Amino acid sequence: MHTAVPSRAGSPAGAAVKTTRVAVAGATGYTGQELLRILSRHPAVTITAATSSGAPSSSGPRTLPALAHIFAGAITPLDPASLAQDADVVFLALPDKAAAELAPMLVDAGVRVIDLSGAFRLRDQALRARWYPETRALPEGLAYGLTELERPSVEGARLVANPGCYPTATLLALRPLVSAGLIAPGADIVVDAKSGVSGAGKTPSERTHFSEVHGSVAAYSVFGHRHGAEIEQGAGCQVNFVPHLMPFDRGILSTIYVRVTPGTTEASLSAAYEGTYGGEPFVRLTGSALPEIKHVVHTNFCDIGWRVDASGRAVLVSVIDNLLKGASGQAVQNMNVMLGLDQATGLW
Repeated sequence: MHTAVPSRAGSPAGAAVKTTRVAVAGATGYTGQELLRILSRHPAVTITAATSSGAPSSSGPRTLPALAHIFAGAITPLDPASLAQDADVVFLALPDKAAAELAPMLVDAGVRVIDLSGAFRLRDQALRARWYPETRALPEGLAYGLTELERPSVEGARLVANPGCYPTATLLALRPLVSAGLIAPGADIVVDAKSGVSGAGKTPSERTHFSEVHGSVAAYSVFGHRHGAEIEQGAGCQVNFVPHLMPFDRGILSTIYVRVTPGTTEASLSAAYEGTYGGEPFVRLTGSALPEIKHVVHTNFCDIGWRVDASGRAVLVSVIDNLLKGASGQAVQNMNVMLGLDQATGLW
């Protein structure tokens, strides 16, 4: 067991803090380690378990050198029964198949779950059958955890499907304009998105080998990336989504090209964004000063900028850290909302 250390968002000195028991399943991956890093300093939780993604290894419990003096616990084998008994909230940083099997069991046991896999993100059964065939059905009490846009459903959720990294960056920029009716009817929407190598996960492959990535840029999964379906679900319209692999470790830049309705100006877009995100702590609006990845890495911010020309062409640029706002940071933000806490607790 590891007790969290108070952070800037904690209670005043000497005040009693009621903590929630949390567990991280799949704590050795990139997102799992980021979860432990955040939760270890969160003033309102106690980490009761941090597990691997599967069966015990011959070497026994593991420690994580990168988290020395931050997380004092050990990584233990995945034990679903223990998770159900020892935690009030469980984060699943597991492969899709494992999450699809484990999440409903935990929900049935009365545990609230935040799933960082894609297993429960798609509502349409046919799309799930294509992209996440292991997910047989959607449990009751499910919410899609794009926090700023789905907060009411997240508050009472039993299971939160944390969004994918590309959809987070893209939908935070696109949805306010769709909702405001500023996209020209029938307009093509092109999403040109670029991600660092950590977006591919920790399991090594030839495609993500340093020698393959360094000094190169590559488009991949054109018309065949599951995040395209998730973006279309969130936007409510068809998009042309092309992801690119970039030679840096973390961060996503999503550039969106679209035509807006006649008379729409940069001020019109500003009004739509301000109306959606005014007062939101983790969305920063930069206007015509287009944001860069280096402005958001190692933070839970999403920075959004935009340009519009006289002919009605608009370019939106949205940047996030894929491991934080695109995964673990947003997951903790959702937990805070579920627990009735300030959504920024533990995330500064």
